[in-house]
Amino acid sequence: MFMKTLAAVGGAAMIAMAVVAPAAGQDTNSGGTGYGQPTPDPSTIAPTSRANPGRTPRQERQRAPAPPTPEENIAAAQAIATSASVACQVNQANFLGQTAEGAKSYEAACATGPGYILISSAPPLAVDCVLLAGQAEIDRARDPLADVGTQCVIPQNLDIVRVVSAYAGEAGIACVVDQGASIGKSSEGNLIYEIGCNGADGYWIEKVATGWKATECAIISTQNANCRYSTPAELAATFKSRLAGSEAASCDVTEGRYMGANANGAFWEAKCGAGNGVIVRFNPEYAVQQVYPCETAQRIGGGCRLTIVPEIPAAAAPATQE
Repeated sequence: MFMKTLAAVGGAAMIAMAVVAPAAGQDTNSGGTGYGQPTPDPSTIAPTSRANPGRTPRQERQRAPAPPTPEENIAAAQAIATSASVACQVNQANFLGQTAEGAKSYEAACATGPGYILISSAPPLAVDCVLLAGQAEIDRARDPLADVGTQCVIPQNLDIVRVVSAYAGEAGIACVVDQGASIGKSSEGNLIYEIGCNGADGYWIEKVATGWKATECAIISTQNANCRYSTPAELAATFKSRLAGSEAASCDVTEGRYMGANANGAFWEAKCGAGNGVIVRFNPEYAVQQVYPCETAQRIGGGCRLTIVPEIPAAAAPATQE
């Protein structure tokens, strides 16, 4: 059973307020001569910086060291990622600033997988950009004015579909992924992502110890939860495709619902565009095992709900003879 509400993931809450802007240089020059002070001999005054009048070129160089190069940012971010045991080959990194404790922070894009916000704290902290974006979406849904804290901005890190498409492939989902998001954790603490499929029913996929567990959105809807990226039309299209080659292939599925499963298989009801609906029993690979017309399926899972089955009038009692 999946959770009803989704809590903050990983270090997202810590990231939200951890990073501060790079500190500006402090002006320690007293400046000016003040009343009653002797006027300095102009010959003893060093030349000033054109960029900052009143400062000598030496003072300016000491105050504003050269910013790190892109290569230096990548190297620094890679060191943090490695220390945090994150499988990321950094190919771009932006310096974000320092925490109040002086730890440096970076946004890093990786050659594969999600990007990260990396902080050189003790221990080092790495927060997945997809998880951050998912938590921000949840927070804004609850409160449009919510402060969602630091978020990833590198274009590659904003491509959530790229990341969840790879996860869907690992989970054995063959659809064309057109939407996706991190949606929180299961009651066991496993990360969950929603997968939206182009023209087909989507999935929730859960990262478990053995890999991925995929659950169709049609089933999710029976577990006090719902998918945002799947429509009834996509569910019907998926159901229709599974009836191909069976005795129910002529059913133009307009609605479908998951009824449950037992040792014999999984049961689904289909409402057909013309004619009466059916209940279909599938095996785990979704091969049709048996088709039950709604007229005769009253004892299967409570019967059909999407199709109104006309009541069969009771036979009239035979007339008695005088």
